[in-house]
Amino acid sequence: MKNLNRRNFLKKTSLSAAAVSITPGYLRANSDRPFQSKYMGGYAAPKLENVRAAFIGVGARGGDHLKFLAALPNTEVVAICDVYQDLVKQKVGWVREVSTSDRHKNIKQYSGDEEVWKQMLSEVKPDAVFIATNWKNHAPMAIESMNQGAHAFVEVPIAVTIEEMWAIVDASERTQKHCMMLENVNYSRDELMFLNMCRQGVVGEILHGEAAYIHELRWQMEEQERGTGSWRTHHYANRNGNLYPTHGLGPVAQYMNLARSEDTFKSLVSFSTPSLGRAAYAQKNYAKDHKWNQLDFQGGDLNTSIIKTNLGRTIMVQWDETSPRPYSRLNLLQGTKGTLAGYPTRVALEGGVEGITKDHHSWVQGEQLQVLYEKYDHPLYTRLNKAAKGSGHGGMDGIMVYRIVECLQKGLPLDQNVYEGCFWSSVAPLSERSVANDGKPQKFPDFTRGNWKTTAPLAIIS
Repeated sequence: MKNLNRRNFLKKTSLSAAAVSITPGYLRANSDRPFQSKYMGGYAAPKLENVRAAFIGVGARGGDHLKFLAALPNTEVVAICDVYQDLVKQKVGWVREVSTSDRHKNIKQYSGDEEVWKQMLSEVKPDAVFIATNWKNHAPMAIESMNQGAHAFVEVPIAVTIEEMWAIVDASERTQKHCMMLENVNYSRDELMFLNMCRQGVVGEILHGEAAYIHELRWQMEEQERGTGSWRTHHYANRNGNLYPTHGLGPVAQYMNLARSEDTFKSLVSFSTPSLGRAAYAQKNYAKDHKWNQLDFQGGDLNTSIIKTNLGRTIMVQWDETSPRPYSRLNLLQGTKGTLAGYPTRVALEGGVEGITKDHHSWVQGEQLQVLYEKYDHPLYTRLNKAAKGSGHGGMDGIMVYRIVECLQKGLPLDQNVYEGCFWSSVAPLSERSVANDGKPQKFPDFTRGNWKTTAPLAIIS
């Protein structure tokens, strides 16, 4: 009996060891957090009465963030960095235009070299760094910013690979510095209203969500030497998956409280259509020997991914920047008592909406929505909409930057933590793995190392 038990023990432990050995390294173990590091969910950094901000990459989005932040009280733009000197000089002029005081008078300017941002960080020592560069630079710039003592605010996606995302988490936990992905869509009016309605239980228990970034952007291929198209086109050629998931997924994940006490990401499957549109566009619009016609476009025109959560809820995430169709983020949420949907914005509730519909077979939409806006508009939108007017994307960019500055100055937790940025961004590399393996399910790493269970949901901030 002893020998039999020993054989069973050896068999079990051998199998366990084998299982460990074939576990993908990107999943990592919950025990991996170093002793001196600290979980950042709900973390509130010490108050910054005056926020000294630096900007890396000011060609488009970065320039807009810079201009809005410079006009906010108790902020100081201390440095602007870009490869192109003309952009740096232009954005310094923008700061002068919006500033009503001389608090931005000592702006350091850095340009001309792809590594000059490191010099900026070491010389200026800003409190916060806003990063709006090409995707491959997001992780190294965010990590070094935190290592140099600054909070990092990174355009989407937060990183390109799972390994980079783990490195960002480790750096944030080690340095006790925020690293927030700049997911501006979470601050759009409809997304904020839907969040408020979910928190009030209007749609009951949430079952399913649909999220997307459907935005025809073939015209960016005209940006051949500088600008987004000059580097993003190569991603379309070399990667096959759901490359830009966060604009649609971020809000839906917050509706569902994913990675925050209630539920979390479990796995996904992903499929791509054939890759036809980019090659056809290049053939039609460029000479045969043009560099775009030398690329072998591998990325499917449309990708559909299905996420399964720990509770068994589902989220469909679609991505298509190629096909000729109207813009959509889908933004659909199905609950046991009703449905919220976008593009166009619509609401259907069991029992109807008083004075408008009799039951859930009819949508509340168009001008009828005013009743719901008056009742459920998010208090954050109500408070900040006027202040953010004129900022990018219908004001959502301004609300986001305002909230970042407000949280830093008041010592409040940010609305989006580092783990959420990594979970939402991880859809891209996980979808690539799934597509390459004929839709095989891919497990999400737990970037929180189990601490999502004790992380409070995002409150309805007023």
